[in-house]
Parts: sequence; structure tokens; C-alpha cells
Amino acid sequence: MVATSRKPIETKEEFKETLLTPRFYTTNFKEMSELDISSNEDEVRAIVEEFRIDYNRDHFIRDKEFANSWDYFDDSTRNIFIEFLERSCTAEFSGFLLYKEISRNLKKSNPLLAEGFSFMSRDEARHAGFLNKAMSDFNVSLDLGFLTKTRKYTFFAPKFIFYATYLSEKIGYWRYITIFRHLEKNPEFRVYPLFRFFESWCQDENRHGDFFAAVLKSQKHLLNNFESKLWCKFFLLSVFATMYLNDSQRSEFYGTIGLDAQQFDKYVIIKTNESAGTLFPVIYDVENPRFFELLDVCNEANQQLIDIEKSEGNGISKLIQKIPAYAKMASGLIELYLLPVIETDFSWTETDYQVA
Repeated sequence: MVATSRKPIETKEEFKETLLTPRFYTTNFKEMSELDISSNEDEVRAIVEEFRIDYNRDHFIRDKEFANSWDYFDDSTRNIFIEFLERSCTAEFSGFLLYKEISRNLKKSNPLLAEGFSFMSRDEARHAGFLNKAMSDFNVSLDLGFLTKTRKYTFFAPKFIFYATYLSEKIGYWRYITIFRHLEKNPEFRVYPLFRFFESWCQDENRHGDFFAAVLKSQKHLLNNFESKLWCKFFLLSVFATMYLNDSQRSEFYGTIGLDAQQFDKYVIIKTNESAGTLFPVIYDVENPRFFELLDVCNEANQQLIDIEKSEGNGISKLIQKIPAYAKMASGLIELYLLPVIETDFSWTETDYQVA
């Protein structure tokens, strides 16, 4: 492959939104600014110091391999790569905006947390910029300024931000490191240089997850009572189901890099569940055959909804056709939520985690 002149870059402003697309979030900044993290301040401070070192300061620098022409990709491969980059860039940019706003609002009232969120916004911005630059290799880029102004923001209470982002960062770690290790062993599938950056990239995700874990430990009521168990189950299921249903629609992308999407997701879910077991009071028994059987039920229902949406007919007739699929999806998710869980036997005290 040799460097060639590129076609003009198309700037994309609109991102087709569905139930499973990356979302933009906001929260109650006043409530977050009043958080008392003193019971675990030492751990939070230690992680912030790690952020300050900025291990990946010089990592996200494009090298000469990116100068190659990617015009040899057929239209199908090109489109699935653009979608992967677009969704990834949007997710990273969403994290940047949320962390930046939290940092700005906490600067005076809770400077330690503000600094931690500021460092994480730095990392997310770096990731988003790198991904958007990668999109330009395919003659496309996202208008991130337009996204900032036009996307709808979903409100999440601070405790939900902590649960959801902890899991999102940890599952991101396992996704990136699994792809990186696979391509190390099977270099013939590393069809684009971005994947070489995933090892250090995933360490950013892991450190971010550790930061949220440290904050959660300082709020023992978010981990120690019956209500917290219900919320931990809910967010574990939400993150796992969202990834499983999303990736099943993108099996062609994973096939391009030599992975089976379903097996990849199962491995990532198992490893993320294990990671959550070092913090959450409960985790799912993913060895229970019914767990993945029910995820497949939800996946089938989701595919039915997609097929109906693509079919001919008016909105009312499509809605009526979708009712059985919605019912199937809801039934599968409810049964998943009610599956027996594994009690981790962790109990947070004022000084440490102790095995009960």
C-alpha cells in the first residue's frame, strides 16, 4: 500500500439515534459537589496522582502507517469501519463532555474530585480526537461541535453515573485488551493501524474504572444495602445486554478482524462480571446456561424489531407488529434480572473492604 491523495472529507453532523446508540448525559452537579469522600480519600487521591503522570501523553500520535491508502477496502468493509469509528468516537466524546462539566461544577466545592474528572475528560478528548482523525482516513469526520449543541442529554442522578460509568470503563477495558491480544496472536487480521494503540488505550479505561470504584467505596450506602444490590444488578444487566444486542448487529465488523462477535461478547461479559465482583455486593452467575440463553432471546426480539422497522408499511401497522417483539424482549430482560445472583460477601466499612 502506498500513500495517495485523499478525496475531500465529508463532515457528518447527524448520528442516527436508536435505543442502543451512545448517549450524552448530565447529572445533579450540586448533589455531586456535596459528596463526602473522606472515608476513602487516600485511594481517590492516589488514583488522581496516577492521572497526573499521564502515561499516555505521547501515545496517541499517528505514524506513517496511517498515511497508507485504505481505498482497497470494499464498500461494505469501509462502511462497517466508519460505523465502528463513529460510534466509538461519539461514546468517547460523550464521556469527555460529561467529565468536563462535572469538573467545572466541582472546582470550588470539591477540588479533588474536580481534578480527577478533569484528567479523565483529558483522556476522553484525546481518544475522541484520535478516532475522529481515523475517520478522515475514510474521507469522513464527525462535527463534534455540532454534536455538542444538538444532541439530547439524558439526566442521570450521581449514583447512577457512578454505577454506569464504572461498568462502562471496565467493559471498555476488557473489549480493548481482548481485541489487542487477539490481533497480537493473529496479525493477519490487523487490517488497520488503530488497533495497535488498544493496549495503552485500555489502561486509560481501567484507571477511569478504578477512580469510580474508589468514589463508590467512599459512599458505602451505594454498595452495602438491599437497594444497592438491586441497582448493581440493574446496571450490570443494562451494560451486558446493550453490548450483546449492539454487537450482534455488527458481526461483519468482528469477522473482519477475525473474531466471532458472540464469543467475543461472552468472554468480555464474563471478565467484566469478574471485575465487578471486586466491588459490587452481587454479580451475575454467568455460568448459568440460562443467562446467555435469555440474552439470545432478547437478541432475537431485537432483530425482529429491526426487521419490522425496515419493512414497508405505515407507523401504526409497524407499531402493532412490534408489540409481540417488545413483549418478548421485556419478558427476557425481566427473567434475566430475576436470575439468582452470586453474593460477593464484601461489606464496606469506614476503613476498608472486609470479607463478611
